[in-house]
Amino acid sequence: MSADFLKGRGAQKNVHNRFFENSHEVLDDFLNFCEVEGEEADKNKTKYLEVFPKTFVNKVDSPDVGMGFSANPYQGCEHGCVYCYARNSHEYWGYGAGLDFERNILFKKNAPKLLEEKITSKNWQGNTIVFSGNTDCYQPLERKLKITRKCLEVMLKWKHPTGIITKNSLILRDLDILKEMAKLNIISTNISITSLSEDTRRLLEPRTASIKQRLKTVETLSANGIPVRVMMAPIIPSLNSHEILPLVKKVAELGAVDVGYTIVRLNGQIAEIFTDWAHKTIPDKAERILNQIAECHGGKLNDSNWGRRMKGEGTVSEQVKNTMAIAKKKYLKDRKVEPLDASHFLQLKNPQMKLL
Repeated sequence: MSADFLKGRGAQKNVHNRFFENSHEVLDDFLNFCEVEGEEADKNKTKYLEVFPKTFVNKVDSPDVGMGFSANPYQGCEHGCVYCYARNSHEYWGYGAGLDFERNILFKKNAPKLLEEKITSKNWQGNTIVFSGNTDCYQPLERKLKITRKCLEVMLKWKHPTGIITKNSLILRDLDILKEMAKLNIISTNISITSLSEDTRRLLEPRTASIKQRLKTVETLSANGIPVRVMMAPIIPSLNSHEILPLVKKVAELGAVDVGYTIVRLNGQIAEIFTDWAHKTIPDKAERILNQIAECHGGKLNDSNWGRRMKGEGTVSEQVKNTMAIAKKKYLKDRKVEPLDASHFLQLKNPQMKLL
């Protein structure tokens, strides 16, 4: 590992914001004053900023991600997963996709109010809303602010179909709500587990829940009748691709109903961030991993084409696909994810439906 490795962070550098390049510069008056005075300007602390959006539920146009609508209580993510595709979205807020993404967290306290306004609007038909379509709704700040919990209270109140994607065991805090939602078949949870190795987890996802805690989360949710799908996302060739069979076996034993996966793709600024990280943390494997990622995407580190970008193409991608198929056939046979029930919501919203 490189001597200048930044402990506790995924990204090892800040990268420029493409939208500000050659146009203007954003300065932090306090930090720049410190620099002028010869003091340390950046002590690697996380900063939090409340924002006030006018809408909260977003329509998802991509056919690759399996959701129609998403909701994100937070922008940026302190988990610091180095491969995260959402890093690029931080540029729209005036920050960089590197260290800025995990050190400048924006939060939306008005999210529950906006959510209820949306699902009770005249034309809303009860489509499943997935929390964490972009950044994790159970990242560390949620422990204090409880914005996600308040949103779940709204969803339970209206008996609305809900999906959750997270890699944080903090979801178990809300077990009381999730159990009630499960009785109505209006909840589906997705736990992200990229590896069974703590060493790999610490490098890739430095501020996430431990693997032990995530496995416990799968087991606990399943034991309480809450459907759990595990996401092995992303699979990174030569880093965690050899873990497909043991990982699927383990989560199946704990009650997972399905396992999904994606092949890593280094879109936008992520290519620079990941390449820098690889050479600093795993220099002996860096070029091999980067070359195999490129092999999955037509010789490039990223592929933006719908229908191909999430699974890749070529020999390495085909090997991953076949191994996953074997694992699911062997360990998840006869298990399936049941569709969520929107009828409770529609009847609650439109009592006249009971007469039909």
